[in-house]
Amino acid sequence: LSLLRFLSAELTRGYFLEHNEAKYTERRERVYTCMRIPRELEKLMFFGIFLCLDAFLYVFTLLPVRVFLALFRLFTLPCYGLRDRRLLQPAQVCDILKGVILVICYFMMHYVDYSMMYHLIRGQSVIKLYIIYNMLEVADRLFSSFGQDILDALYWTATEPKERKRAHIGVIPHFLMAVLYVFLHAILIMVQATTLNVAFNSHNKSLLTIMMSNNFVEIKGSVFKKFEKNNLFQMSNSDIKERFTNYVLLLIVCLRNMEQFSWNPDHLWVLFPDVCMVIASEIAVDIVKHAFITKFNDITADVYSEYRASLAFDLVSSRQKNAYTDYSDSVARRMGFIPLPLAVLLIRVVTSSIKVQGILSYACVVLFYFGLISLKILNSIVLLGKSCQYVKEAKMEEKLFNPPPAGTPGKASNKSQSKCKSSQGLSTEENLSASVISQPVHQKENVIPLLVTSNSDQFLTTPDGDEKDITQEHSELKHRSSKKDLLEIDRFTICGNRID
Repeated sequence: LSLLRFLSAELTRGYFLEHNEAKYTERRERVYTCMRIPRELEKLMFFGIFLCLDAFLYVFTLLPVRVFLALFRLFTLPCYGLRDRRLLQPAQVCDILKGVILVICYFMMHYVDYSMMYHLIRGQSVIKLYIIYNMLEVADRLFSSFGQDILDALYWTATEPKERKRAHIGVIPHFLMAVLYVFLHAILIMVQATTLNVAFNSHNKSLLTIMMSNNFVEIKGSVFKKFEKNNLFQMSNSDIKERFTNYVLLLIVCLRNMEQFSWNPDHLWVLFPDVCMVIASEIAVDIVKHAFITKFNDITADVYSEYRASLAFDLVSSRQKNAYTDYSDSVARRMGFIPLPLAVLLIRVVTSSIKVQGILSYACVVLFYFGLISLKILNSIVLLGKSCQYVKEAKMEEKLFNPPPAGTPGKASNKSQSKCKSSQGLSTEENLSASVISQPVHQKENVIPLLVTSNSDQFLTTPDGDEKDITQEHSELKHRSSKKDLLEIDRFTICGNRID
């Protein structure tokens, strides 16, 4: 073999890609999947952010009205006589507790000086503020993880049936723990907003650049890890909560800056580029992170439509006659977004930034409140309609109406399904459209429920074909090896129970 023949062979050597067609087709599909990720991810984010907005607006709009109706029932109950064993329904007790916690924490926040906190943080060096901001993010996740457990424990302790054996420390200790948690979490978010405000007002914008670059460090910690579909769902919920919280923090920063410049609209255009930079960096990081996670773990872009259907299932199930929880609490468990501390801080900032004086000012406040109620109702109607559409597209309607048996939660037996269908006498779509607008009804124990009364983690998003025809001797092994489905995964499952 001469050198000339070797060079000739190298220059004229050929090959056929079609001999490895499967491999190249797979690579092309990966490229198409990465191109679809931004669109599918943003559709999920858009839907999830409006879910968080609905739960957040509920605190300002409908919760005060519900508290007023509950107190009116409590004070006028002697006039009508005690017809029920309960003075108040469980939902009304929870509404009163939420309202009292909001009022107490709002007055406690008056003892926290925002101006002193701002100048204290501004006096620190850039590297210190960068470390502080990272510590605040970790602390916020830890507070949210334990905070919803505190609130759920309070709600259940206050509404637990009295005939049961007491196994708790009492309502008042739980209430004090909830007030302390909401107060401390509100202070934590205030420090976050103050640090972001200092970054906005720094002359060289170096701190803001460093804080935004911190988002890209998140890619390094997430992309090269193994992710299953359930883990990605948990991460997507976390990203939705983080993005909505950043929007509220940016709103607080803009309010504080506009107040310092006497509400000069020209200063808003000075803040606008920095606000756009924060939002753009957050979107870019989420797109890159999810694109490479799906690439490395062979997850298709269609999985985000399943995630969206799971979130829609939570909304639709909270509108049933026998809903087991309020929707804002369901969002808190699923995404880790707890609206109470953020609402306390926003009310504190708005009341300190805007001075209401005169009849015209109070009239504007009333009109603004009715505008918020209109926005909340419109948002809820649109979300409910889209959620019903997503649930139907995912063929999850039967999970709303088929109660699981008491022995094996998560799997509905054929007997209970036949009884449920015969007792309803209606189609699934008719039940879905009729039950989402019905009021909760107290149900007795000896009556078979028409709708689900258990937690949402007892349902499966998609039917598992491997579990239909299994023998009794392999049931225990199958139970151990089965993976959690999407409706079983909430925001903090990975903290207490590892997702395999």
